[in-house]
Amino acid sequence: MAHVLITGSADGLGLMAGRLLAGQGHAVTLHARDTARAAHTRAVLPAAENVLVGDLGSLDGIRSVAAQADAAGRFDAVIHNAGIGYREPRRVETVDGLSQLFTVNVLAPYLLTALMTRPDRLVHLSSGMARGGDADLSDPQWADRRWNGAQAYSDSKLFDILLALGVARHWPDVLSNSVEPGWVATRMGGPGAPDDLDLGPVTQAWLAVSEDAAAHVTGRHFHHQEQRPVPAAARDTTAQDALLDYCADLTGTPLRASR
Repeated sequence: MAHVLITGSADGLGLMAGRLLAGQGHAVTLHARDTARAAHTRAVLPAAENVLVGDLGSLDGIRSVAAQADAAGRFDAVIHNAGIGYREPRRVETVDGLSQLFTVNVLAPYLLTALMTRPDRLVHLSSGMARGGDADLSDPQWADRRWNGAQAYSDSKLFDILLALGVARHWPDVLSNSVEPGWVATRMGGPGAPDDLDLGPVTQAWLAVSEDAAAHVTGRHFHHQEQRPVPAAARDTTAQDALLDYCADLTGTPLRASR
């Protein structure tokens, strides 16, 4: 039995992955943005061991979730599922003066990883839209550009692959991979999404707990349990380290050295 934390799991693919893992006998801890959503989450998946509460749209909220996670005990795997989608009509600024989309999609997985007791496995949720992303860090907060929600989302999902591969390099004792679950009909994906919803949570759950040789790898990117090539920028170790350093500067929390 593995202990698995899934962020952003009050609904959608996060909740589906939690239900799948709990059904396999694993101890699942879910996460919700606020107490009302947490109560709903407990009601729809009573098999979950725990539900952490905290808004990943602020640095203090992320730190609170990390502290709750550590108080609950060490996790074998963390699935960084929480995310804001591609249809945001405007730039929303957080209390920290940052882009909310960047904070939830990129800073949250970075800071949780940097703060929490190190798990054996990390799974970062990316997207096929990462192929249209830009790894340029000259204005990742969209403070000086006209807002484009789809591009900001694509950039963030490319950054998630960079995080997964960068952490895999710096922490060789942790299996760190990224996943594109497909364009599926969740609240984020929309009702017209064409891919198979039932397959949406499978790969991230498999990477979190499976002892299959195919899942026991690191620094890879997956779609439907098959490795998939990533954009060239994601393989650029200079770009990986630049993103890690940028996140460290924003949060005041560097990624700890490998054990």
